[in-house]
Amino acid sequence: MLFKLSILYYLAEIKLTKWLYIHNIRFRRNGMIKKMIRHCTTSLFYKPFAQNKHNFENFPVINKAIFMANFDAINTVNIKLEEAFEVAKKSEESRDFSPTISGITVGLSSGTSGNRGVFLASEKERAYWVALILDRVLGFSLKKRSIAFFLRANSNLYDSVKSKLLLFHFFDLLNPLDEHIKRLNALKPSILVAQPSMLIELANAIETNKLKIQPTKVISVAEVLTPEDKCYLASIFKQTIHQVYQCTEGFLASSCENGTLHFNEDFLIIEKKYIDNEQKRFHPIITDLKRQSQPMIRYELNDIIQEKENCSCGSKFLAIEAIEGRSDDILVFKNTKNEEVKIFPDFFRRAIILADSEINDYALIQNEPKYLLLYIKSRQEESYQLAYDAIQNLLKQNNILDIIITQTAHNHTIKGNKLRRIRNDVRKAN
Repeated sequence: MLFKLSILYYLAEIKLTKWLYIHNIRFRRNGMIKKMIRHCTTSLFYKPFAQNKHNFENFPVINKAIFMANFDAINTVNIKLEEAFEVAKKSEESRDFSPTISGITVGLSSGTSGNRGVFLASEKERAYWVALILDRVLGFSLKKRSIAFFLRANSNLYDSVKSKLLLFHFFDLLNPLDEHIKRLNALKPSILVAQPSMLIELANAIETNKLKIQPTKVISVAEVLTPEDKCYLASIFKQTIHQVYQCTEGFLASSCENGTLHFNEDFLIIEKKYIDNEQKRFHPIITDLKRQSQPMIRYELNDIIQEKENCSCGSKFLAIEAIEGRSDDILVFKNTKNEEVKIFPDFFRRAIILADSEINDYALIQNEPKYLLLYIKSRQEESYQLAYDAIQNLLKQNNILDIIITQTAHNHTIKGNKLRRIRNDVRKAN
């Protein structure tokens, strides 16, 4: 009962905070920053930087490697990385995600950018997260609704959504697709939450009449939702496809009624580290003003974000045009002058999908500096050659020659892992 009351309290707070952000951003931000910095005096890592209670910019910019190397000193609940990792690992192996450490929920990230991250959430933080999900994603309703939630791993955090009005059903990504279809046909969920790769599988099943569900809301999570996939899913589910941008580092963004992602700037500070000369793409450096058990301050993500200048919904929150993927997956070549040339994943994505409208799935993997693997799924045999030519033309435009492209029969994605259609595996191979 106390947990549910906490959710209602935070739901009211979230709505008030959003109103204050819109109408008096500086006053509200200053108060939240002071509170965050004051709490950081309980973190061994951040305590030296918390002397100036008014300026969070004194804090260092960190990344995942620094964060994980200082896990024990950063968190304020005296949990050791070795202990947290062991609990989370056992949960994934047993598929029992209920264990906690002294009431603190522990979870693992999927680790697509290297070593896997570990996140911590107290009961208060779980209640706040549920309130955010109700406010920004699911919407509050007195009607009973069922949620089909596809995940690689469940968590007490996700399980907290359960109530008499919201029936949460965990679908394990490691289970067979036929089993999922059978369960979904029986459940007929009101809300469907899944990765784009799984949503596409389910959309294909709807087209072949194997799956017969009509969810009122479809939400894409965990993977990059490309424009072409978004368009296809919208046509099959006959609605706007919503998105949630969430990772180990927190609940970062959710989509408006138009389907555009907006950063949750009422409790996040977003700094931009531009990574191109045109200043169109940036890495977000996030500061979460609400997170306490595991402070997240000036944390640089390696996601590639394209900013959207205006959204017709009218929100003042920073809008996202696209999440291209991670900087790890920028493909790197040598041109005819032996200069290093970096090409962003989105350029290859566009080249491939514009090569032939019959292409419905693809992957491009750089496994060695001068070698690419190309996977094309299409109803037309010539689609592969068209995609091949488009990629070679893109490379030639950048004075990159003698790149060997080899056809592959599958996309090299391990079941349960995130789908990344454009990948740089050179560093991993080396």
